Amino acid sequence: MKYLVMVQGSQADYEAMAGQGSGDSPGWDRAELSAVFDHMNAINEELTASGEMLDAQGLAAPSTTRFVTVDDTGNAVVTDDPYAVAEGVVAGYWLLECASLERVTEIAAQVARCPAPEGSPVYPVVVRPVDEVGPSPDSSRDGMGQA
Repeated sequence: MKYLVMVQGSQADYEAMAGQGSGDSPGWDRAELSAVFDHMNAINEELTASGEMLDAQGLAAPSTTRFVTVDDTGNAVVTDDPYAVAEGVVAGYWLLECASLERVTEIAAQVARCPAPEGSPVYPVVVRPVDEVGPSPDSSRDGMGQA
């Protein structure tokens, strides 16, 4: 089964990792940042070697986010930097093919053990099964899996 494993963060966390701490997240030094990358690279290498890794990416800072919707007349409405407030957002993900929910939970726990400076926010690692079946033609769900 495929699973999406997501890590979360905020704009303040991205700034802290760049050494600019705040009341929301202490500034990281080079050694602390290196420890994070070493931890994540080890996980990536393990998942690649086991054949469970399908894709993994870190996402750019929330401040680079753009929301695009349309108004009542169909014109695009663009909102840049909608996460200026310190809200948790997806910071990165793994798309994995795992034998079981128990296995992907083990991986998520390994991700959750990532080192961070004392006082850093703690976010849950989110595991979501990928809906590979999709809605049936006679279901009341739309194309996005919504009722």
